[in-house]
Amino acid sequence: MGSKNKLRRFKENETFSNVIQPSRDELVTDNFKYKGHWKSSFFKNTNPLVLELGCGKGEYSVALAKKYPEKNFIGIDIKGARFWRGAKTAIEEGIPNVGFLRTQIELVDFAFAKNEVDEIWITFPDPQIKYKRTKHRMTNSQFLKRYKTILKPEGIVNLKTDSEFMHGYTLGLLHGEGHEVLYANHDVYKQEGSPEEVTSIQTFYESQYLEHNKPITYIRFKIK
Repeated sequence: MGSKNKLRRFKENETFSNVIQPSRDELVTDNFKYKGHWKSSFFKNTNPLVLELGCGKGEYSVALAKKYPEKNFIGIDIKGARFWRGAKTAIEEGIPNVGFLRTQIELVDFAFAKNEVDEIWITFPDPQIKYKRTKHRMTNSQFLKRYKTILKPEGIVNLKTDSEFMHGYTLGLLHGEGHEVLYANHDVYKQEGSPEEVTSIQTFYESQYLEHNKPITYIRFKIK
């Protein structure tokens, strides 16, 4: 993507009512007005709150919002030029129950209050395969602690990935730390009984993986 195109998207994001872009300082000094008030102040309802972490172009967040109008969705990514697409689509199609937050995933517990979130989706994260990159894996112990803080006691986490490594690493960690694995599948499109929200929504890259017969894996779990 050209730098001019990126700048245009950044500018357009500033005009979108469904895009929130707090500064790091705003978050870490606890001056973020939506923390603890996403439902009442941003969505203006009391519906369940669902996050997609590392939402990319926002395709999954938008598709989930269309499928579940009775829930609120927030796609989170640091790359605003990417989720511009999802934000613009939501505005053009009049989808009121999805928003986008531009921040680092490491700051997610500064952007949401304790027990504020009902569910989390992690879709096709970078598996960070090298050992020295373990701290960046979005299902490592530190990230799980952050998620536990903002999730309700019965809150759910969903991991959908094309990486067998990420799937295996996460399953091993969950079992090792005593978390509750509710469902795990090594190939959601070939094994029966896969949850409908997992197979009925596909991102652009996911459809490409499927064309090359790459298995898509899925884990649904609770953090203890």
